[in-house]
Amino acid sequence: MDVLGRAIAEYYFNNAHYKLWVHDNHGPRVEMQVPVYFRSPEAMPELEMLALQECRGKVLDIGAGAGSHALYLQEKGLDVTALDISEGAAEVARARGVQQVTVADIFTVKGKKFDTLLLLMNGIGLVQTIEGLKTFLRHAKTLLKIGGQLLFDSSDLAYLYEGGIPELPYYYGEVRCCYEYRRQKSEWFSWLYIDPETMQALAAKEGWHMEVLLTDESDQYLARLTVKR
Repeated sequence: MDVLGRAIAEYYFNNAHYKLWVHDNHGPRVEMQVPVYFRSPEAMPELEMLALQECRGKVLDIGAGAGSHALYLQEKGLDVTALDISEGAAEVARARGVQQVTVADIFTVKGKKFDTLLLLMNGIGLVQTIEGLKTFLRHAKTLLKIGGQLLFDSSDLAYLYEGGIPELPYYYGEVRCCYEYRRQKSEWFSWLYIDPETMQALAAKEGWHMEVLLTDESDQYLARLTVKR
């Protein structure tokens, strides 16, 4: 069930203002503000704006949502494709004026090459797990032109463990979540938040060079990955 897509579409097309909730395995549900998906460039945080300014060439905006980032890049004159698995979000992105919108899972995208792969708003979390991240990084290499880049943001969830990170059978940044909107819940899914040190080591093993471009006051960081040659 496309719960997030429904929330985005009803907000845009019907001016609906129902609450969107996110449940996870770390505590009580929290409200996700739907207007966040419709932010103007002026309302975007520094980290996002830097990522957009660093985009170049042909861009694939992965997990594009309502298309705010794709619209900005399109207006700058870049050749950008908005990619999302949500039909509802894609419908909104098209209605807002994004010219190239694709509904698909990133792992099914083949035979195309881009200069920039962009994943914002913790978008790289869609890989779900550390193992999923390794698979994604291998797949991403097939989608990049020579000299291309992968731009993403993430954060370290160590702050959730006041007494130190306990021994777990999985990486502590692998979080189980689900959306709730108008009393409908999505299926539970995994989302990955990865600390920069672990990301740096894993990227190196997979043949990537990583550069941290910015760390903000919330310990969220923006990074660029390029394939080692």
